[in-house]
Amino acid sequence: MLIVDSDVLLVERQLRDRLLTCPSCGAVLAPWGHSQPREIRGDLGARFLLRPRRTRCSGCGVTHVLLAEVFWPRRADAAVVIGAGLEIAALVMGHRQVAAYLGRAEGTVRGWLRAFAGRAEAVRRHFTVALVALADDPVVPDAAPSTLADAVSAVAAAHRAASARWPGMLTVSRWEFAGRAIDGRVLTSPSAAI
Repeated sequence: MLIVDSDVLLVERQLRDRLLTCPSCGAVLAPWGHSQPREIRGDLGARFLLRPRRTRCSGCGVTHVLLAEVFWPRRADAAVVIGAGLEIAALVMGHRQVAAYLGRAEGTVRGWLRAFAGRAEAVRRHFTVALVALADDPVVPDAAPSTLADAVSAVAAAHRAASARWPGMLTVSRWEFAGRAIDGRVLTSPSAAI
């Protein structure tokens, strides 16, 4: 899985111009069809039909799925929806309240929160380092009541710093930014390194 820009035409142009490289060996990626289509739930009841592009490495022969930054691997909801759930949970609300607010199943939201809780310290650390690297005069967020809230604050602060440095980043939500920055591994198992 390789997280790419949300602009499909841009990604196709990058493939055609041989600008995308294999994360394993660094060789050029070439088009290799598409994955199975699936439906992704957005906010406000929006639904997206997603059929990610597949590529094959010209060096090692491994195939990779290109996933737009607005989606996260193995999730049926868009990054902004999951991120909104994480932000609500950071306000010390439980999964039932978050699920009711977002109109999602309690089990789905509980899964997001458990997965993020397992990654929260690694995510906080990664985005705190990014904040310090991006900001001229970084203001590290104060300690929050939970590790989950600390991680959410670190993502928001790093996104603000990136937006100040690159104004075009303002069009990208903080959770799309987070997914792109750590290759979609916001909710993956705690054993996966960032």
